[in-house]
Amino acid sequence: MSAETPPIFADTGDETKPRAGFREFVVSMAFLISLIAMAIDAMLPALGLMAKDLSIMGENQAQFVVAILFAGMAFGQILFGPLSESTGRKFAVYIGLAFFITGGLIAMVTPNFEVMLAARFMQGFGGAAGQIIAMAMVRDRYHGRDMARVLSLVMGVFILVPAIAPTIGQSILFVGGWRTIFFFLALQGLACLALLHFRIEETLPVERRKPYRVGMILSGLKAVVTTPVTIGYTICAGCIFGGIIAYVSSAQQIFQGMYDTGTMFPLFFGMIALSIGVASFTNSTLVRRFGMRRLVAIGIGGIFTLTSLFLAWQLLVDSTPPLALFVVFAMATFFFFGMLFGNLNAMAMEPMGHIAGIAAAAMSCISTTMSVTIGTLIGQSFNGTVLPLTAGLFGLAILAACVMFTTEKLRRPEPVPQAGG
Repeated sequence: MSAETPPIFADTGDETKPRAGFREFVVSMAFLISLIAMAIDAMLPALGLMAKDLSIMGENQAQFVVAILFAGMAFGQILFGPLSESTGRKFAVYIGLAFFITGGLIAMVTPNFEVMLAARFMQGFGGAAGQIIAMAMVRDRYHGRDMARVLSLVMGVFILVPAIAPTIGQSILFVGGWRTIFFFLALQGLACLALLHFRIEETLPVERRKPYRVGMILSGLKAVVTTPVTIGYTICAGCIFGGIIAYVSSAQQIFQGMYDTGTMFPLFFGMIALSIGVASFTNSTLVRRFGMRRLVAIGIGGIFTLTSLFLAWQLLVDSTPPLALFVVFAMATFFFFGMLFGNLNAMAMEPMGHIAGIAAAAMSCISTTMSVTIGTLIGQSFNGTVLPLTAGLFGLAILAACVMFTTEKLRRPEPVPQAGG
């Protein structure tokens, strides 16, 4: 298959279709990338009700409804990025959205927990297409400062979604059951598909497309895992994101079960989510002055300090700290988490410029798979207190610090393994 000949079923674009304006394009990309965040957080207030209706055995088992979606993301990230290079961006997104919508509809009518997990995996798998391809579409259409501006606006919206999604989910619960949330998610995916089809043009011309080859993915994975700096900071990112998954998975049990916040849960969850967003914006200002490595060291050091102090409080003073104290701790700790994401990914990508696209997909797959495993183990340790979460975050800070120290020692100006294919 040549680069000049579009793959079978590929979207060749419609040059007669009006080019979306700047605002419409930004809104569309923000809508697309936010699908997965909405699917994760909107249903958190409903986990308790879902567990009862589906007769889930064990209060921690409901956490798998969150974790399995991240697992689906890991597989989707490694597939849809390279696929979009062959078929065109829009066609690959259509496939992803079909999985996302179908998963939502199955989850809405599921009779048991096992089918629910399969449906959530489908949602994560399909939602990953929107997340990874939206970024590619921005790179296709804009360059330089214009690209930076668009990405900033899109990510600004994406950061706000975790803060408001639980409130949306809670509001839906007031007028319908938990199944209505999944209907809402399916409608959101359908609306996104319609917007993309009718208003957004194909951004990858036929002449720039590449044949899809499994060897390209495997060689990209090989390049990532055999480059010390890249795999080191990818592992570090997996540790950090694992802490986020552990918190999100157990958040409903902590706030509604342990602290009995009831319908106020979305407010507290949103406050903590906003601290991560504020950290991301703060990092964009500080990184030019202090550099990525110093900020990563500060972030990991901050997490270690706060978790060690909070762990000591629970062991020596009160095993059930007041709600206000936990919220302050979580906001401060996850602020430092928010400073790490962009920096760790950028540092891991430094040696991968020659295969940036496939390397980014491979890194995301590795770090997400690792973080799902870590986050699930910590989340499943929930015992009615926040001690397992605190201890887990403390351990992850130590592990991330050790990986960072080792990675920095291994940094060498050696040739980077080439991705063949």
